[in-house]
Amino acid sequence: MRFSEAFIHTLKEAPSDATLPSHIYLVRGSFIQGIGAGLYNFLPLGKKVLDKVRAIAKEELDKAGCQEVDLAFVTPSELWKESGRYEKYGKELLRFKDRKDAEFVLGPTHEEMMVNLVRSFIKSYKQLPINLYQIKTKFRDEIRPRFGLMRGREFLMKDGYSFHKDEADMIENGFNKMEKTYSNIFKRLGLDFRIVEADSGAIGGSGSKEFMALADSGEDTIVVCESCDYGANIEAAIRAKREAPKYSEGEEVEMTGGKFLTPNIKTIDELADFFHIDKYYLVKAVAKKALYDEGVEKIVVFFIRGCEELEETKACNAVNANELIDVSEDELKEAGLTPGYIGLTNLPQGIDYIIDNELRGAKQLIAGANEENYHQLDVRIPDYGDKFKDIIVVQEGDICAKCGGKLKHTKGIEIGHIFQLGTRYSEPLKAEFLDENGKSKPFVMGTYGIGISRLLAAIVEQSHDDKGPIWTKTTAPFDLEIIISNIKKEEEKKLGEELYAKLQEEGVDVLLDDRKERFGFKIKDYELLGIPYAIIIGKKLADGLIEIVDRKTLNKEEIQVDKILEVIKEKLA
Repeated sequence: MRFSEAFIHTLKEAPSDATLPSHIYLVRGSFIQGIGAGLYNFLPLGKKVLDKVRAIAKEELDKAGCQEVDLAFVTPSELWKESGRYEKYGKELLRFKDRKDAEFVLGPTHEEMMVNLVRSFIKSYKQLPINLYQIKTKFRDEIRPRFGLMRGREFLMKDGYSFHKDEADMIENGFNKMEKTYSNIFKRLGLDFRIVEADSGAIGGSGSKEFMALADSGEDTIVVCESCDYGANIEAAIRAKREAPKYSEGEEVEMTGGKFLTPNIKTIDELADFFHIDKYYLVKAVAKKALYDEGVEKIVVFFIRGCEELEETKACNAVNANELIDVSEDELKEAGLTPGYIGLTNLPQGIDYIIDNELRGAKQLIAGANEENYHQLDVRIPDYGDKFKDIIVVQEGDICAKCGGKLKHTKGIEIGHIFQLGTRYSEPLKAEFLDENGKSKPFVMGTYGIGISRLLAAIVEQSHDDKGPIWTKTTAPFDLEIIISNIKKEEEKKLGEELYAKLQEEGVDVLLDDRKERFGFKIKDYELLGIPYAIIIGKKLADGLIEIVDRKTLNKEEIQVDKILEVIKEKLA
């Protein structure tokens, strides 16, 4: 491709809403164009990169025995109502009616559609397992689209679904196989990633893993162990039980049980100072309003140790809610609760509650007495059965439950997610097959997603400098760029044209910068495009030399003209 003919229009300034390098450079480098909140056009350069990413994903998926389909983007809402997700998915699901008043949704994911397809054709265990996938545009009406391709409303996604006769086959021939396949895809793309335990979210199922590209700009906090391979999204992270610290560092109030006057003492910090004890021995009450289908809502109180923080995704899952939101003091009072003094004692009827696992059997605690200006001393937590859940944030320095090492936080970009669905969708949608005994059973499923368009942002976030992106060899829009320093000099132009022709014959995807622009302008564009190598034909041609620039290091290497093809082949091998 000749630069003079290419639809490449680089920009000096970044868009005003761009903060991440990937957003800035993809727009400035003429890879994408923003046309609305979370909506982007892919320009020729961006489309080339997108197609390369897509091709690598397809090659590995096809090699693993997956089969590609292309399902309708517009989905009948009846299928979502059958699965129970029509209400649960929330406002991210774009709903609309056609001229005949029929209801539809724009598919953010296609579990229901794929189950509907398979239940129409697969009737026997002899036809299983099967793994179908598509690479298709999706739409999620994000409340706050931001960061360019990282969190857009419209995006390209690979979503795959496997169907099995039982759970063992789903894990072995679906979930585990896709974990390996996804690893191959991300390795070929040149990404530094980690596989972590994850929350299943609105997709559902019994277990899931995320593939996280490690990057300081990542939205997700990942908990990793310094001593072993344990990793988890903070929404799903676990730890070894924390050891009890010393009860008090100073003079403490004698614990005789019962109520104790604590005037205007409402916060955990104030309470710890008042009693001179470690926050570990205080019970923190976090009240939230849980939202459910069909407008149902209720107040839930979550009890954790004073030294902990509530992990809201865990808490939301613990009460099977669609969402948790803050609740006002007036709403608490109306429900019979006393803000600042909420405790397990004397909870009003109708108030649901969850207790963190690590409070099971705890004693010598201080908690709210559900009465203004009073706390309860010497509180013991009996066995409340299924009211105990893991609802706390794993903190840096906590102990790994797997090996005893120290846990730390890092940042990551979610690039893939695989789920063990079980019968989450096949049962409500009545998708069944006949087993070996002729008995009807629901399909056991797995589902597997990759954010194809998001991968462009992830690659740039991991690989860039202050001049632009540095594409990996497998994803770069071109293998090589030839820069003619001065197009008016006939000898430079002639050599550039000859090399361009020869490299094309060799199958090299090459960009020839034949524009009548200053050399400095061309170099800045080269750096902004992030192509792995550039050949610079300039003043040193008089000595029989040209230069090769490595975009990653920006180091220049002088090469004899008659050796250039040999050197380029070696670098691109």
